[in-house]
This record gives sequence, C-alpha cells and structure tokens, in this order.
Amino acid sequence: MKECDPKSCDTCPSKGKGSKEEVIRCKLMRIRNKILVMSGKGGVGKSSVATYLSLALAQKGFQVGLMDIDLHGPSIPKMFGLHGVLNINKEQEILPHAYSPNLKVVSIESMMEDTDSAIIWRGPLKHGVIQQFIADCKWDDLDFLVIDSPPGTGDEPLSIARIIPEIKAVIVTTPQEVALADVRKSINFCRKMNVEMLGLVENMSGLYCPHCEGFIPIFGTGGGERTSGQMKIPFLGPLPFDPAVVAGGDRGRPVLEDDQESPFKEAVHKFASAVLERLGETEHQTGRTTEHTVH
Repeated sequence: MKECDPKSCDTCPSKGKGSKEEVIRCKLMRIRNKILVMSGKGGVGKSSVATYLSLALAQKGFQVGLMDIDLHGPSIPKMFGLHGVLNINKEQEILPHAYSPNLKVVSIESMMEDTDSAIIWRGPLKHGVIQQFIADCKWDDLDFLVIDSPPGTGDEPLSIARIIPEIKAVIVTTPQEVALADVRKSINFCRKMNVEMLGLVENMSGLYCPHCEGFIPIFGTGGGERTSGQMKIPFLGPLPFDPAVVAGGDRGRPVLEDDQESPFKEAVHKFASAVLERLGETEHQTGRTTEHTVH
C-alpha cells in the first residue's frame, strides 16, 4: 500500500484498497511481538503453555492476542471457557473473543456452529484460513500476538514462518527422551526457516505432592535444559505438572485466575518473565493495568 496509517486501521486512507498480503503487513505493523508456540510432538501440553503464557503476559498489563491455528484440534476456547461464534462488525471484520479487556482470542472452533465437526483441509486451505485470521480479524494494537500451532513441522508452522518472517518461537517439550528426540526436529525447522528461537520450555517437569510437598519426577527432569544446552538455544525454565491445570482447563478457568499460590503459578510467571527478557521487554514498560476477565 502507498499509504498506511500506523495509528488506526479504521482511519487508514488505504483501507479496503490493498491486496491480502498488504493488509496482513499493515495489521502486523500494529503488533510489536509475535510468538509462535510449537512442539515436536503432541501430548506435551503446548496449548496449555500458549494459554498460560498469554494470560501471564496479560496479567502483567500487556495487550495480548492469542491465535489458535491448531485447525484440526482447537482447544484454546475450551480452556478459557469461551463459547459461541465470533461476531462480525459493520466493516466485515471478525471480532475476537474478549477473555478480558487486554486478552483477545481467535480460534477456528469459534467460527463453527457445530464444534464437533471435523476439519478436513489440505495445505492451501489452511494457509488461506491463517491469512484470514490475521487480515480479517480486528486485532488493533497489541504488545504480543501468541500463536498456538499444532505439533510437528507441517503446514501450519510453515505458513506462519512465511506469512510472519519476524516471528519468534517458543518450543515446548517434556523431560523424557521420546519427546526430546522430536523437539530437536522443531529446533532444526526453525533454523532452516530462519525463525529466531526465544528458547525451550520444559512442561510437566515433575509433580509437587499436594500432601507432603515432596517433588516427584514423573517423566524424569532436566531433559529440556540438557537439550537446550546441546542445541545451543536458551532454556526458559521448567513448568511442573499440576492436576489443578487439568481441572482448570476442563472448567474453562485457568488456574492463574485463582487466588491460591502454587509452584506451577510461580513457574509460569518466571517463564513469562524469561520470555520478556529474551525480547528485551520490561514488565513495567507498558502503562496499562491488568483488568478482570469479562467473558
């Protein structure tokens, strides 16, 4: 586009005139940091990590968007207790769900009348939907856009790497070698696609017993930190297993919203702070304040 108003898409003189690619670039100009949360295999809690990273950043006062591009198995709306189909404004823009005043969420599940319907799409269709999630959604100004990708190195992370070349990755693993073998593939994907890696986070890194408070290394521990050292990428910290996370996801209320402190909540905030440090952000850089949820 020849003209682009960086302050507002609503008042931009080029609104409605550019190609899809130009609209995407204009939308992305208004988002300071873009983070892809990915994993080498399923079952490592990647969507939980994306959920809790987004919520922790929002609780620190940042304006955050969470985009769920796990098109075949979307779970983000359920974890936040978000229901119903997304609305469209008079400019034909898709309005994300507002979990809170500074946390917006978009998922394919929120665009389907029947959430049990199977998505049977091939690569080009997926690429088009991901483009639509950016170009046609009213994200406005964001400090962070967190993108939850399906496991592996297939169509969806490849599309993101091409659509958002400045994207940075957080890679999720669990401590055991089976998961670590696959996560090394994700690391090599990022290197091949020139995606900067913020680091590796080890999820389900042991359990603190709710009775004796002793530490139980269910899947072992330390594998993520060893792998980050071997692969020469930063280690963003461990996140312990917590049954309350499972219960919170099922009832649509993340445990970060609870008043009770826990090793998991402490670890999530340390993880979010490590991500901020890697991005050169400070926790007090934004003047915004944390709001209560409104969903």
